[in-house]
Amino acid sequence: MKAWTWLPATGLVVALATPAGLLGGEKKSEVYNFAALKSAAPDAARAQAEAWLKAAGKTDAASQKQFQSIWEGDRPVLDRVTETLTLGNPQAATLLADAADAAKPAPKEVPALLKDKKLDSFFRANLAVAYAKALSGRRVFEEALDTLREVKPEEVADPSAYFFHKAVAEYSLIRRDAAAATILRLLDDVSDAPERYRMVGMLMFVNMQTWKKDERDLGFVSRLMDNSERRLDLSRGGEKTQEIQKKIVFRLDEMIKELENQCKNCSNCNGGNCPSGGKPKASNAKQSSSPQLDSVGGAATGPGNANEEVVRNLSSKWGALPEKERVKALAELTRDLPPRHREVVEEYFRALARTQTPGGR
Repeated sequence: MKAWTWLPATGLVVALATPAGLLGGEKKSEVYNFAALKSAAPDAARAQAEAWLKAAGKTDAASQKQFQSIWEGDRPVLDRVTETLTLGNPQAATLLADAADAAKPAPKEVPALLKDKKLDSFFRANLAVAYAKALSGRRVFEEALDTLREVKPEEVADPSAYFFHKAVAEYSLIRRDAAAATILRLLDDVSDAPERYRMVGMLMFVNMQTWKKDERDLGFVSRLMDNSERRLDLSRGGEKTQEIQKKIVFRLDEMIKELENQCKNCSNCNGGNCPSGGKPKASNAKQSSSPQLDSVGGAATGPGNANEEVVRNLSSKWGALPEKERVKALAELTRDLPPRHREVVEEYFRALARTQTPGGR
């Protein structure tokens, strides 16, 4: 399946037990629990952004007027924090502009500014998320991911943006387990994650359930091809891209040899088609442990692997399916999945039903 090329270049701090940590008061040790992360409230974020801007020396009337303009309206907090950072630090402004400019060469490492732990954590953490977001829009996923690893989700204004863009990078780089873990943190830990992040996260999660871990699978090879093409588009034809290409050729060669062996096994058949008088090669298809659903179609792939075509077909008509067929289809799709993974798949299809059913909520 193609990487998420359509995804747009699409947290100050986790909501703490008291606002002291956010507003720069005395630090206290905090214990972060599930669903403890939350975007900073606009007023609190504005207060810390203003304090940072003044500390950066932008106390003149023109800068303060521009700051007031940035914080008017109801745009996302992270966007307003980012604009404040570029107002107070020209280097940050240049960094973000270059990251978003497709005409500029893609970076090959995390900028020193984002790795300097001596800098104010408010500045560095939120700039890192904005920078990774800009790189993600250009499909520069390697450096986007490396950048996000430099900071913690508890340090940023919008933790949902941190986890979302981290998941997109991991998904696009075919790091299935890492992407699944990040998506689960987005869904479980961030209490106010936007619906668009949750929905796309669940969509990626459901799609990854169709991925086979066997590197000889054609779907895996297709994803490698997408990744190689992406790197070449970024003018990254170096050693890493060459290694990916070698793996693609090796896997394709394996598939060709397997097909040739299948033909040899049918050499005694008429024309190689193995009619009723011949002895065709035994099927290698894995058998499902439960009956195939009539409404879903064939090609079950056994425990732990959903069929991509089945998922795609179900997604397109989910809102029109009778409840009884939905229950049967979900039971088949989630068979043998860990409980938390099963919950995410089920929640995705419930959300899908709300969007496809007229008047659905």
